[in-house]
Amino acid sequence: MKTAIPINKKLFDIYILFTREPFVQYFTKELEFYSNGNGGLLGLISLDLTDNDYYGCILSRDISKQYRAELIVASLPTIEEAREWINSQMESNSIVFHDNKHQYFNIFGELSNHDKQHPNYILLRDSEALLSAKQVLSEISFHYKDIDGNFIDQFQSINGFDSRIWELFLFCFFREQFFSFERNHESPDFIVEKLNEKIAIEAVIVSRKTAIDKHTHKTKEEIDKLLLNEMPLMFGSALFDKLKKRYWEKDHVKGMPFAIAIADFHDTMSMTWSFNALLDYLYGYKYDYTFDEEGTLQVNPIKIGNYIKANGTQIPAGFFFHPECENISAVIFSSCATLSKFNRMGKQAGLGSDNNKLIRMGSYYDHTPNADKAKPIVYEVDENSNETWSEGVVVFHNPNALIPLNPELFDDRVAHCFFRNEIIHSLMPKVFPYNSFTQNLIFTK
Repeated sequence: MKTAIPINKKLFDIYILFTREPFVQYFTKELEFYSNGNGGLLGLISLDLTDNDYYGCILSRDISKQYRAELIVASLPTIEEAREWINSQMESNSIVFHDNKHQYFNIFGELSNHDKQHPNYILLRDSEALLSAKQVLSEISFHYKDIDGNFIDQFQSINGFDSRIWELFLFCFFREQFFSFERNHESPDFIVEKLNEKIAIEAVIVSRKTAIDKHTHKTKEEIDKLLLNEMPLMFGSALFDKLKKRYWEKDHVKGMPFAIAIADFHDTMSMTWSFNALLDYLYGYKYDYTFDEEGTLQVNPIKIGNYIKANGTQIPAGFFFHPECENISAVIFSSCATLSKFNRMGKQAGLGSDNNKLIRMGSYYDHTPNADKAKPIVYEVDENSNETWSEGVVVFHNPNALIPLNPELFDDRVAHCFFRNEIIHSLMPKVFPYNSFTQNLIFTK
């Protein structure tokens, strides 16, 4: 009887994103993925790239609910033998891996904090429409190291939910980019390593100052006005708060690139339109464009002077040109690191409810020569979708960095911006969303 049920790679990746060590990519190629039907056991068949034969691996959950390798067989000459081995090992359904050094980390655990819970946390916990996001976040959190000891409380709270979502997204992003984590210090939030190069990263968000109102959406005129002054100041305030911490002076950070990872959660849907405000603020330039007689796009830089705070204080544009900002190697940003991202990643992996349909709409970078506008895209999220954690991430490199961040540490799914001679030069991935919106539909039977 066949007990090994094939599953798609996207689901397997959700389960073992943090079990799989990054270095394995250099000597094996994952080929087929299996479950025993109830999620208790997973099976993997890999090709040994050195000997050109096959590995089989059975993984089971430990008491922390992390998947760990329990049985491994190597040097199988054919993939058929590997399939037979996987099936035979799953028949008993009795393999259990016990590891008493790790405890179950339940971010949805009851804390008796109902009056302090973020409304989006309550929606995530209880709504069928966000079930795939809930399942994905649970799987990720099983592997997350709670350095401060208050992650679950903050994850559920009004003041902490958005920040913790951003941190969990970054956790997935860096792992997908094949970084290993060194999380032995309370700050900065991450130290990651790849190919013997380390990066220190501190996460921050532009946080909400007003009550959540999901039924209010700003007009284009309101957005354009905010982009001129108020939104750049919001990004500036968040970045300067982290600059004042002087993380680069810590003994365990000295000598490595230091980046600030920032996301905008200050208002409902604000991350869909605030991208340009960060770009303007970091480099201190806006850009106009014209077309010459041959139809070639001509970009014209316009230097920004000062932004003006409500009290009249003038704040100069160009964060990377401020004193001490040479210690910031780069600023990392994504407009997509929201609950909808986790929901889509789960949906395309086959998680969530069959009653739930997700329609994604967005504005994507247009690679057509001389294109001056973003390209719209609409699609239904299903198991044929191929969104990645890296999609939508952009690294803004500091032209004055004392320790530059090596762009080659990231693959071609990540966008990069460099500043030279008043012009921003961008390396854009094949797929790059400036923003997106996910329509979440529930169908009742």
